[in-house]
Amino acid sequence: QVQLVESGGGLVQAGGSLRLSCAASGTVFRIYAMGWYRQAPGKQRELVATITLGGSTTYADSVKGRFTISRDNAKNAVYLQMNSLKSEDTAVYYCKFRLRVRWVDSESDYWGQGTQVTVSS
Repeated sequence: QVQLVESGGGLVQAGGSLRLSCAASGTVFRIYAMGWYRQAPGKQRELVATITLGGSTTYADSVKGRFTISRDNAKNAVYLQMNSLKSEDTAVYYCKFRLRVRWVDSESDYWGQGTQVTVSS
């Protein structure tokens, strides 16, 4: 059974930094794309950043230059370094992996449980 376990959320003042982590537990054949999404109260979940198996990254315009996504393939983990945080970054952050559990399986999306990030102004 594969689960994604997130950590690193919390309360921070505007201008501060946080680092989110997300790792897959259990045996996984291969993890392809990894990503971070967020959902603020009353809003739809939105893409924050993605990183491919080869290391190519994409970012939402609202976080470019402030957030950095990275991955550690040996640890089946993805990270989100968030700097210069703003009140509008307040949301529940979710990680998502597209992975194949066994080589015979098709690719599937797995989500983390979410971690709260609150930025006080």
